Amino acid sequence: MATVDEIGQEKQRISERLARLDAERTKLADQLNELEVAERVLTRFGGKASTTERRRRGRPARTAPTAGGERRARGGQQAPSVSLSDATLKAVQAHGEGATAGEVLNYLSREFGMTVRPNHLGIALQRHRRAGRLENRDQRWYLPPSPGSAQSAMTS
Repeated sequence: MATVDEIGQEKQRISERLARLDAERTKLADQLNELEVAERVLTRFGGKASTTERRRRGRPARTAPTAGGERRARGGQQAPSVSLSDATLKAVQAHGEGATAGEVLNYLSREFGMTVRPNHLGIALQRHRRAGRLENRDQRWYLPPSPGSAQSAMTS
């Protein structure tokens, strides 16, 4: 019977240790969430975030790590090296025959690794349209003809 008692004690000890680890994991997850919130606030209000790891603003922070400790979701992703505004212009420029908003979204994702919400892309496209950097014809976005090419076409 001594062996059964030892097994029971070992099970109890392991259960207590597991409970302590779970409590510590929860505490660390809460601290991580607080740091991520602080980072977003600093970034939004003019401060520069010093880490290269960033979370998307539209998503709530996770409280539990994934199984097996493979937190790859945004861990290896760097902050975009180009702004949404510049990337949008480059995406339209890459599509010489004009680009739909969906094609621009796919290009941003593929070439720049950017995850852009559709309404944010729409705002950027409209801002370029109002500034005269883009034109919208038949649901497609085009770069306007450059002044140099219009003059050379008229003189030819």
